[in-house]
Amino acid sequence: MIETRLLHYFLTVAREQNITNAAKALHITQPTLSRQMAMLEEQLGQRLFLRESRPLTLTEEGRLLQRRAEEILALVDKTEEELAHHDEQLEGMVTIGCGELASVRVLTDLIASFREKYPGVQFDLYTANADQIRRRMEGGLTDIGLLLEPVDMERFAYIRMPVKERWAAIVPSGVPLAKRAFVTPNDLVGVGVILPSRLKVLDEVVNWFGGTYPKVSVVGMSNMSTNAALMVSAGIGYALTVEGALPFLNRDEVSLLPLRPELPATSVLAWKRGQPYARPTVLFLEHAQCLLSMERA
Repeated sequence: MIETRLLHYFLTVAREQNITNAAKALHITQPTLSRQMAMLEEQLGQRLFLRESRPLTLTEEGRLLQRRAEEILALVDKTEEELAHHDEQLEGMVTIGCGELASVRVLTDLIASFREKYPGVQFDLYTANADQIRRRMEGGLTDIGLLLEPVDMERFAYIRMPVKERWAAIVPSGVPLAKRAFVTPNDLVGVGVILPSRLKVLDEVVNWFGGTYPKVSVVGMSNMSTNAALMVSAGIGYALTVEGALPFLNRDEVSLLPLRPELPATSVLAWKRGQPYARPTVLFLEHAQCLLSMERA
């Protein structure tokens, strides 16, 4: 994660177009600032400055970072100002729908850091698949959704989560396949398979099978990873799911193996455009946008 201090230093250099002048403005030495900028370039793996030019100019990557850094620091300032003035007074409930995803850990970190400032705010988490949560959001029953893509986002604003979800197979721990490092489409021929019930997600999984799919015996559908794992434990079949439920699996009964070729997925934190929200929800969204923007930078 990039420190906001480095972003502030970078923007000062970009504005002054000179390391020496920027160092004076920041009240640090020129060698210190040069090292900090070199550290930022190394961290990003990109060249940010055309050092041979006078005045100092930004590369294309540097101009992109300049825009993002300005947005991030503006969000940080606004969030800190809001939090500083309402620590004691703010109360209420924020309702969030989410699936069983790896990015839920990021979501709970956001909730914990928000509650450090606003201890009077409560959070109601509703667990379901993305289509169900989206319908609740459209109906005003849920404020915010953590949704596994692909999902129809036409009516929603969103920010993509910094965690990559990954599809895997849940198999009984006692079968030979459980000792493998991964599962291929051919490994699932001749065994019963439990597929995800969301249509958009199902299409992704069917495409992963490719030409093998007509040979697959589908024995059931499930919209939640934990329920799919219970079906595997009961001997109904092998299940395909995202890995978010991994901490809750009984590893004595079932094993989770990544798919090959890999089938990646992404998730988004979304909210309905034009929807009037209560102040706790508005401030939590600003808090989440600020911190998640920093993660992506």
